[in-house]
Amino acid sequence: MKNIGKIDKIIRIILGFVLLSLLFILEGNLKYLGLIGIIPLLTATISFCPIYSLFGIKTNK
Repeated sequence: MKNIGKIDKIIRIILGFVLLSLLFILEGNLKYLGLIGIIPLLTATISFCPIYSLFGIKTNK
């Protein structure tokens, strides 16, 4: 039941690492916003996005 394609997966991985890097760049409580990066990394790993399934979107062939 995969709905994430190869290019989408690469974009999610890059975005996930960029967001996680905020943990080391920002100071104070704002740095914890970087934890949001876990979500795109997780969805890329399992090749499934629950939001895509709600809207019937598939980026894989």
